[in-house]
Amino acid sequence: MILPNGEITISEMTPDDLRNLIQTGEGKYLEFKKTVPSPEKIAREIAAFANTKGGTILIGVDDHKNITGIKSYYEEEYLLQKGASESCVPAVPIRIELVHNGHFDVMVVFVAEAEKKPVYNKGKKKRLVFIRERDESILASDEMTEILKQKYSDDGVTFEYGEREQMLFRYLNEYGEITVQKYSQLINVTTHRASKILVNLVSADVLKLFRKSDTDYFTFSSSNK
Repeated sequence: MILPNGEITISEMTPDDLRNLIQTGEGKYLEFKKTVPSPEKIAREIAAFANTKGGTILIGVDDHKNITGIKSYYEEEYLLQKGASESCVPAVPIRIELVHNGHFDVMVVFVAEAEKKPVYNKGKKKRLVFIRERDESILASDEMTEILKQKYSDDGVTFEYGEREQMLFRYLNEYGEITVQKYSQLINVTTHRASKILVNLVSADVLKLFRKSDTDYFTFSSSNK
């Protein structure tokens, strides 16, 4: 960040610390960017980290772990702050530091996990929700978006344990996982209704959601096996 006196925050991270961090590679908590592409695009990375467990973005590092450095701190800082404050809803606070590494400077952008989720990104037609999965920021499914809404809502989560839930639990005991489409067929309801039941059970920590081959699957949470 820029301090009131106009100074740049110099990181306590040493060049060796930086190189060691880079060598871990991009992942759920770390993203590399040669430059800030645009406020809208960097906002996706920022919101995805905020919607997951937080993370760090290194500006001035390419996808091959090469330190390329930044040309203008103030230009990059402006684009970052604009993306975090104007393209994210609500605005996401970020902390920006600078690491000197020989002839190159690298910006270290810290994004904390949001206290209230989801953080939305302004889209052309509607607001979008991004989450972090492995080394990518991906568009959250409708189910994941609803789970984030419910888990961080002030309202409590309730669900009924009826015949439909019994059928679900029997299926999971036998097969281990289920999709919204399969569950809707199993209990003969619309996918919308099946999705709502599954989302409520995830929000109540009875089930958990995971992605496999770009598809959402539901299974018992570790505490309910």
